[in-house]
Amino acid sequence: MSSDVLEIAVGEPLARDEGQPEVISERVLLSRLRRRDRSAFELLVRSHQDRVFDFCVRMLGDKEEAMDLVQEIFVSVHQNLDRFRQDSKLATWIFRISKNHCLNRLKYLKRRGRGRSDELGEVPEGELTASADPPPKPDEALEAARERELVRRAIAFLDEDQRLVVALRDIEGLSYEEIVEVTDLPEGTVKSRLHRAREKLVEIIARLETEAGCGGD
Repeated sequence: MSSDVLEIAVGEPLARDEGQPEVISERVLLSRLRRRDRSAFELLVRSHQDRVFDFCVRMLGDKEEAMDLVQEIFVSVHQNLDRFRQDSKLATWIFRISKNHCLNRLKYLKRRGRGRSDELGEVPEGELTASADPPPKPDEALEAARERELVRRAIAFLDEDQRLVVALRDIEGLSYEEIVEVTDLPEGTVKSRLHRAREKLVEIIARLETEAGCGGD
């Protein structure tokens, strides 16, 4: 993930930090952000850019488009910090901004006649289900990687409303309450949409597996 998202926002590229982001409370971070503390904004970007990028890839299905959009998203975050009312987590607010940018970009791409890319590649992503089990054996790891790739491909075939709830819940791990805040949907609608999306994913994955089997003959 490129770390130059601050080049537009604050004028200079952000140096890549290979270590773990500094850990401070959200209250302290917000105080520093509102004083336009550059190091605080660098910390904000380092802490959230990978998840935002992953979310954008799930929504757009295109890594290059996603990378461009991440820069726009953090510019918006930088410009709108004074509007954050602290009635939700900062991460939830960032996802809300990300959602709006993704939906606007999808509309733009449709007007340009560009569909979703199937090129999801080696995008870092959290597992659909967290696990504290020991590392899998090599053959198990290969099978798990194959299944994750199928899931990534299948998500790209969902419509954008279904992709949104799957990405927020099953990929990013947001609670239903947080998804309600991000999407402005009633919780019942979120749950029913997610249920239908998961059912459709099962159908799509089965079709992709069948096609892969036929292609291997």
